Amino acid sequence: LPVFTATPEEVAMVMQENMEGLRPTFDRIKIPSGGGIAFEVMDENGNASPASEITGVMIDHYPVNAYWAEKYSGANNAPDCSALDGKFGVGNPGGSCLTCPMNQWGSDPEGGKGKACKNIHRIYLLREGEAFPIMIALPPTSLSNLTQYITRLSSKFKHFSSVVTRVKLQKATNANGIVYSEAVFSKVADLTPQEFMTVKKYAESLKPAMRAVAIEGADYEISATKENGLGAEFASNVGQMF
Repeated sequence: LPVFTATPEEVAMVMQENMEGLRPTFDRIKIPSGGGIAFEVMDENGNASPASEITGVMIDHYPVNAYWAEKYSGANNAPDCSALDGKFGVGNPGGSCLTCPMNQWGSDPEGGKGKACKNIHRIYLLREGEAFPIMIALPPTSLSNLTQYITRLSSKFKHFSSVVTRVKLQKATNANGIVYSEAVFSKVADLTPQEFMTVKKYAESLKPAMRAVAIEGADYEISATKENGLGAEFASNVGQMF
């Protein structure tokens, strides 16, 4: 990782000079629809190539909520209401996500058991040879896997940024017979204490920019994340612990 092969001063100099007057952006990695098991990853020229897995250090993860008044059509439009902190929505209807009727189970306008408001969990992974992390937007159907992984790390007193994490995709089928893709997580290696402190300090410097990234329609693929009732509800509730 670049933060390990250069001094913090060298990293700061490159970032300050390269990004002067610019706001950093982060490549978004989508969970594919229809049970696909390959990510699309961008190179430095903006060209996409398939990847069966993504490996890096998880430097941040947190929930966000998004509500679209109109049925999702595939357009990359901004939501009518969004909560970048996962707690307080801005827009229409806005207000507390906890009490918002659009964020209650059974509020799905299509009559399902899911929510009208879409609960997304963002992960930022810093990969080898790169200075900026990529962002993966997890739908509710992948949240239980993330929760189990973070729980296993926590039981060993390991911070999620103290290990190298591998993210892969696998096919799954919900109670209605809909095939979708879900992310699965595993530990590849442990960082040294010095590496952990370095990457944690680096993550803190990027956190304001990471947490300010606006939500787009592409962050949530309806066909891939149709909630299946109590299983999705349990995953979402447990996920709020982390």
